[in-house]
Amino acid sequence: MDRICVYCGSRPGDRPEYREAARAFGRELLRRDLGLVYGGGSVGLMGVVADEVVEGGGEAIGVIPEAIRAREVDHGDLTELHVVNSMHERKELMVELADGFVALPGGLGTVEELFEVLTWAQLGFHDDPVGLLAVGDYFDDLVAWLDGATEAGFVREEHRELLVVEEDPGALLDRFASYRPPDAEKWVDRD
Repeated sequence: MDRICVYCGSRPGDRPEYREAARAFGRELLRRDLGLVYGGGSVGLMGVVADEVVEGGGEAIGVIPEAIRAREVDHGDLTELHVVNSMHERKELMVELADGFVALPGGLGTVEELFEVLTWAQLGFHDDPVGLLAVGDYFDDLVAWLDGATEAGFVREEHRELLVVEEDPGALLDRFASYRPPDAEKWVDRD
């Protein structure tokens, strides 16, 4: 594992614990000599995690669509910044560049990117780990929804297990280091 893709907010959120979690995750990437792949912005939690990695001398690769480059204020000190034409290209390149995926607190885009990469794992498009850094109670309802969808028969148990959830960055990346994708060949039941 060389690089982790981080999905998180382009806003900092209203609780200091969100920014501290982003800094802690950046420090853990540095400690393990793992590169960062992320959305390329200098604002919000994405800017916080990137600043931590850049200031620590680590690899930080941003991927940003031209159309939102000015709005997200791209980070000027990255190892690499890829400017692409669309969100689809952004997400595809981020997946190509990374060996694992982690969501920190964020909004609609964060959740959309998380569930897309989780769905790609379900379909077998990649076999890299996908995780949530559980900060406070931020993701509790999302995890409860996923558990409910599993109990209701919409998500297979082995696919529910594709999402790794931990409160500590070190514990999350330890689980990534030993991750073996579940045998999830079948994703549809034909009745």
